[in-house]
Amino acid sequence: MARIFNHQLMPVVGLAILVAVLPLVLPSAYYYRVAALVFIFGLAAIGLNLLMGFAGQVSLGHAGFMGIGGYAVALGPKFTETPVWLWIGIGTLVSAVIAFLVGRPILKLRGHYLAVATLGFGILLSMVFTNENQWTGGPDGMQVARLELFGWRFRTGQDWYWISGALMVLGAWVATNLIASPSGRAIRAIHDSEVAARSAGIDVAMMKLLTFVLSAMYASVAGAAFALMNGHLTPDVSSFLKSVELVTMVVIGGMGSIVGSVVGAAVLVVLPQALTVFHDYEHAILGLMIMLFMIFLREGIVPSLTRRFGGRG
Repeated sequence: MARIFNHQLMPVVGLAILVAVLPLVLPSAYYYRVAALVFIFGLAAIGLNLLMGFAGQVSLGHAGFMGIGGYAVALGPKFTETPVWLWIGIGTLVSAVIAFLVGRPILKLRGHYLAVATLGFGILLSMVFTNENQWTGGPDGMQVARLELFGWRFRTGQDWYWISGALMVLGAWVATNLIASPSGRAIRAIHDSEVAARSAGIDVAMMKLLTFVLSAMYASVAGAAFALMNGHLTPDVSSFLKSVELVTMVVIGGMGSIVGSVVGAAVLVVLPQALTVFHDYEHAILGLMIMLFMIFLREGIVPSLTRRFGGRG
């Protein structure tokens, strides 16, 4: 039991402590907002890491599920006059159902065929959100009602810092417990070899599908939080570039690392903010830094540093 706690739950405890103490050094509301963005995209990256880093399946359209979650909380209260919080759950359920229906055929594919199939799915969703002007407001987007619970209206950066931080820690805890469970060992076995996993009696198709559904639910919740924090939503949240950003977060932070997902999100969210002082060169510098991460930390930031200084991958 102690070993499980040390090696499985300590990273989650570390994330919880980070969320608790970080406000001590945040100087203004702007930094609370940036930190909240890190937590939101960290949550989405954790879900994608379950699919890519642990199950070994590629998805280049995962931002589409963020779009579903975001537009659920934007459209639901607008047309039904029901509470916003209800549509966080409904959007997550819709994402799970769509992921289940779409995942059954496309997860039979492998390698670049699977990547292209998920890419097409993501582009399709982005086109729907962009072209359905009467519903989504088109490219200009739409306003999103503020989240209200028990008479409290959540709208400031500080509010969403704590909400997004709690969601991220909860997501990390769920993912960590899943990976430590028999189902998690089956998922990792699929990553190592689908043939060997199938020979061991694992239902490979079902485990891949369930992991895809779970990762979609993570993305949907993250998309809902993103929309509610901003108070405005555009189709960019579901774009191909946003999907690439999510994949990059997972790869840079470390595939197969829950904490690495959050670190990768921090790099992709914080670095562009820090590099704005370089004006026209910020994107070039960001690209160069990402290349350097991949050259010198090939396994990702967290696994590479852990192996180098801690002796474990």
